[in-house]
Amino acid sequence: MKGTIHKSIEKLVIEKFGEEKWFECLAAIGLDEDHVFMLNEDVDEQLTMDLLGKMPAILGITFEQVCDAFGEYWVNAYVPKIYFGYIEGYTNAKDFLLAMDDIHKTVTEEIPNARPPRFDFEDHGDKIIVTYKSERGLVDLYISLVKGVGIYFKQQLNITKHSDSLVEIKFL
Repeated sequence: MKGTIHKSIEKLVIEKFGEEKWFECLAAIGLDEDHVFMLNEDVDEQLTMDLLGKMPAILGITFEQVCDAFGEYWVNAYVPKIYFGYIEGYTNAKDFLLAMDDIHKTVTEEIPNARPPRFDFEDHGDKIIVTYKSERGLVDLYISLVKGVGIYFKQQLNITKHSDSLVEIKFL
């Protein structure tokens, strides 16, 4: 997984929970408190999973709340600063979500070893059916990111997880 994800997690934890909590997160996964994640760095997937798995106990929230906090922060604070060119021009959640596979393809085509999730979409007007394709199995994190997209575009979404690869998003 790319270091940009970890940089965002770091910024989220420091801003919402404090620097000491971030240091606890680093220590919990065997890293020194002065460890710096580089944006295009390849970070071991197991380290990422360990970090996400240990954050609930350290931050005093559930795993779902960790995912939701990340999804909201990534879309509403991190992306507009770091990847603003990929979100500007969209006026609603549906159009942005439907563009996500192309965005992932464009953003990562020049990044060695990038393996972002890929998506297939069925557009049914007021809802889309998303096939989430990733060996990482982080569909719950994807759902939290979709929630963040709803917040960004100030749209109410009804999200239903049908399986570990199938998600239905209704635009209300």
